[in-house]
Amino acid sequence: MIDYEWRGPFENPEVNALHAEGFDHRVLDDDWWGQVTRHSLGWVTARRDGALVGFVNVAWDGSIHAFILDTLVTGAERRQGVGRQLVATAADRARAAGCEWLHVDFDDDLEPFYLESCGFRPTKAGLIAL
Repeated sequence: MIDYEWRGPFENPEVNALHAEGFDHRVLDDDWWGQVTRHSLGWVTARRDGALVGFVNVAWDGSIHAFILDTLVTGAERRQGVGRQLVATAADRARAAGCEWLHVDFDDDLEPFYLESCGFRPTKAGLIAL
């Protein structure tokens, strides 16, 4: 069984390892705890037998817009609904906080996940590479 928790505790090395696996890069030493506790509406953790198997960050504008960032699921748990439940929990909590919109951007290969599995709808948006 997987336990999902809004603003669940985690250690930075856990998320750094999960991020490296999810985005195919070396393990960094980022301060995830400091980042999310200072800047995010919240986050969702997913744990199986105490091990972190999923994570999503929910940033926001302090008002009605929330943003899904860094949806991460370990390879062994992918395609089993973990990511979908992370996003659903994030959406429920953002709604409960008074947010009216939940935004996400994603690479083309993730379109079926976000649009079909999670219920996002396509919109026009702009992006500037900095």
